[in-house]
Amino acid sequence: MDKKVKIYLSIFALLLIAIVYLESTKPKPINWFPSYVSKHKMPYGTYVVRNELENIFSATKIDDIKISPYIYLQDSTKAGTYLFIDDAINFGNEEFYELMQFVKRGNDVFISTHGINVDTLNLETSVVASTALEQKSFFKLLNKNLTTKEFNFDRDFRNTSFEKIDTASAIILGKTGYVNENNVRVAEGVNFIKQSYGKGHFYLHTFPEAFTNYFILKSPNHQYTVSILSYLDHTKPILWDAYYKTGKSSIASPMHYILSSKSLKWAYYIALIGVLVFVIFEGKRKQRFIPVITPLKNQTLAFTRTIANMYYEKSEHKNIAEHKISYLLEYIRTKLHVPTVNINDQFYNYVSSRSGNSEEKVIKLFKFIDQIHLKNIITKEELIKLNILIEEFKNPI
Repeated sequence: MDKKVKIYLSIFALLLIAIVYLESTKPKPINWFPSYVSKHKMPYGTYVVRNELENIFSATKIDDIKISPYIYLQDSTKAGTYLFIDDAINFGNEEFYELMQFVKRGNDVFISTHGINVDTLNLETSVVASTALEQKSFFKLLNKNLTTKEFNFDRDFRNTSFEKIDTASAIILGKTGYVNENNVRVAEGVNFIKQSYGKGHFYLHTFPEAFTNYFILKSPNHQYTVSILSYLDHTKPILWDAYYKTGKSSIASPMHYILSSKSLKWAYYIALIGVLVFVIFEGKRKQRFIPVITPLKNQTLAFTRTIANMYYEKSEHKNIAEHKISYLLEYIRTKLHVPTVNINDQFYNYVSSRSGNSEEKVIKLFKFIDQIHLKNIITKEELIKLNILIEEFKNPI
């Protein structure tokens, strides 16, 4: 090894050490992802409340349910209070029916999430709107036996309240809204109710952030959270839902596990760099002539074009449109992580917020898709319009 190579290697080693040092000492950015997973200590995890349940209900059995309620409640002997806390929960019709039967038998279900629209219980939610320029949110419980203090939340969030309530069977337990810079209320709505059903009750709450680490650890917010949990029946087991969690952890592959750990990630990168250095300096001495082998021609593109031309020449515009719609739905499921089973207002809201498109634009696209589905034959112009709407959806400006 000559002197020039040694200098290059020394410079490379110093740069590598400097990069590793800087990466290892720089502060880790705060992860504000709305996880709601009981093992996560990030701001929007539920590590604190899950562990404090053991202290608050020390004599009560607490189980973590890692399967869907539909499967778990197939056993009709299950009893207790089923506790759901997440940013968004989309129950299927059959699944919610099982929950209703669970409550009807004399059990309780507590749900804290944004946007609970349950037609069966005559409930609808809407966003609390305010016209004040300077405002802050407030949350308050109405039970005089609990804390009646108003609590605040200093992060941006979707503040929702119950717009429609069945007053014959529901009891209002808490309110939310906004106050202006003069501490005068400019908007108000109900965000916590108790709904009777059969022999049991539904407790419905629209502010899941109240159970996050960030909210609880900011004194005196824990008083609000504990007061809400005091409605749970301590004589029954508590069933903590670990299935409906936005940040539900899962290891998709060994590489995902390696890259998710800072130490393993850098060990992997250093190993790759070492292999690269070895190939560069050792390969010069041992490399031999490598014959050029023409790779097999990829006929996939030509085949695709042939099939497309067959559809186009036969004016199979309807079939082409249906394929494009299927690919769009697959894109929404895999890229945006939004289920496409139920196309409703909640679906439009999730797709809009995760794709960067306005809700009006998303509704326009799916209304046009509904028109396509209803027709047996569509024109070339309608196919072109569908394609334009899909491309604009995937590439919002």
